Amino acid sequence: MSADTPSIETRGRGTQPLVLIHGWAMHGGVFAPLVEKLAERCTLYLVDLPGHGHARASTLPLELDAVVAAIAAATPAAIWLGWSLGGLFALHAAATRPAQVRALAMVCATPRFVAAPDWPHGMAPATFETFAADLDRDWRATVERFLALEVLGDTRAQADLRRLRADLFARGEPDPAALAAGLALLARSDLRSLLHELAVPSLWIAGRRDRLVPSAALHAAATVCGGAFVELEHAAHAPFLGHADAVATALVPLLDAGA
Repeated sequence: MSADTPSIETRGRGTQPLVLIHGWAMHGGVFAPLVEKLAERCTLYLVDLPGHGHARASTLPLELDAVVAAIAAATPAAIWLGWSLGGLFALHAAATRPAQVRALAMVCATPRFVAAPDWPHGMAPATFETFAADLDRDWRATVERFLALEVLGDTRAQADLRRLRADLFARGEPDPAALAAGLALLARSDLRSLLHELAVPSLWIAGRRDRLVPSAALHAAATVCGGAFVELEHAAHAPFLGHADAVATALVPLLDAGA
């Protein structure tokens, strides 16, 4: 891996290419339970975003255009799946590179993470300001608190939290500067205008118990772009951990459409 690229790990034996992009503070290894379910059907390209996992030393800026271009240059035409922060990259790619992105899967991801007068389906701006201030003071404690919020409400919360904690440093510590950049990207991005331009099939998978990204946000986005919407009853913000079977099942129509 060169210094100006993300890290991309290939898994699976199937003919259907699928790019997976992780959420804030994590890395591609977090998708292991879902990879196991899809390995027979798909060849999976697990991205470590710049500053994360095996790409901790990458000098590529954590910006939508730069990262999407780097991933597209290193992978075949594929379905792109983005979880949480990773959804911003996947949505941007699907809207701007339809020849590269055959279909789009958004998992607990939304075009805008911050609430606005015309977008009530997001977190309060003050919440992001608090996270940013806490990140400056103690990034490890802030990440730990974020992991707890990701599983809060899930019927498998304790097991999922143990999994996230184990995965967090499995590929080394994330770069604190990249954590700050990722948080800023979540706070400032508004990709709602891209929904009207989306020309590829899309699937929006929500956890009904998600305390970070409301299910209503994904439903609203799916309605605008004509995508499919699936709500997982017992899941929170990381459904592919404890509910990998349900996520894999939800993906089947999109995999068929993107074949």
